[in-house]
Amino acid sequence: MLIDYTAPVEEVDYYLADHAKWLDRHFRSGEFLTAGRRTPHSGCVIITRPMPRVKLEAILASDPFRLRRLARHEIVEFGATRTAPELRLVNEALAV
Repeated sequence: MLIDYTAPVEEVDYYLADHAKWLDRHFRSGEFLTAGRRTPHSGCVIITRPMPRVKLEAILASDPFRLRRLARHEIVEFGATRTAPELRLVNEALAV
């Protein structure tokens, strides 16, 4: 998923701790696999485990950035068909 900031980065950064807690909760649950800032710093990217779209939409609705209307979320669905050897275990874990 892509997150695009809709507010100035300074305002987004003010709520970064809340967003980080939200990320931590979903990493602990196993729903999120990786996350990080985009370059240039206009948002971030999160890769999740496969899940029903309605579940992902519910998760995104609870993001503090969205609750405060600081960001827009775009879900990009894809199925990995090629994986580097060092990521094969991750790809196998993604199989549904």
